[in-house]
Amino acid sequence: MALLRSVLHMLWICITVVPWAIALLLTSVFVKGNPVYWIAAHWLGVVVGGARYILGIRTRVSGMENLPNGETSAAILLVKHQSTFETLLMPTLMPHPLAYVFKKELLYIPFFGWAMGRTDMIHIDRSQGTQAFSKVVVQGRRLLARGVWVIMFPEGTRIPRGQKGIYKTGGTRLAIETGAPVIPIAVTSAKCWPRKAFIKMPGIVDVSIGKPIPSAGREPAELMREVETWIEAEMRRLDPDAYP
Repeated sequence: MALLRSVLHMLWICITVVPWAIALLLTSVFVKGNPVYWIAAHWLGVVVGGARYILGIRTRVSGMENLPNGETSAAILLVKHQSTFETLLMPTLMPHPLAYVFKKELLYIPFFGWAMGRTDMIHIDRSQGTQAFSKVVVQGRRLLARGVWVIMFPEGTRIPRGQKGIYKTGGTRLAIETGAPVIPIAVTSAKCWPRKAFIKMPGIVDVSIGKPIPSAGREPAELMREVETWIEAEMRRLDPDAYP
């Protein structure tokens, strides 16, 4: 049954992404910015809704009150990364548009990547090193000033359930450069949607949003240690069975 549900959900993604991407591409010819983003976010809501009704994956969110108020309030979201699910989920939860920092190779994926390229996000060439980070700072400062929140996965890649990756300081460096607070977020997505797995299982994915951590006067590594400590402690609280 789990295999059949997973096949049906993948078909649901494939069937819906093409018309949604075409609509986004056509709209982006005439308008820019937030309207284009919300078209993409609505498609992600369709995918997450499909996960609820087809796969039986429900979400339970706590800490929404910790998000900054105000149309132009800045924030950098630093999220635990266990699967593709949180990438799809976060724009459906957040009251502000999100700008992902992602590798430019994703732009070449038919329809999905083409649509991403028309949204106001930050795509980088990792081979450029420091120049790539300079681009992140310039674009991040511009987006944050407009009330667009930047979202990053500090571990850099999807981490198996119950494990911890190396928390890189790119997100905290950006926060310090721009003066934005960081918001740590723990997600137990691998309970239902394991890393690199085609077959998904029904269940509840917990999302816990921590309190904003000011970045002024901080050092990137020290600030990231605080983020890492909070996220990993929260992961153990939310998913104790995954940790010995």
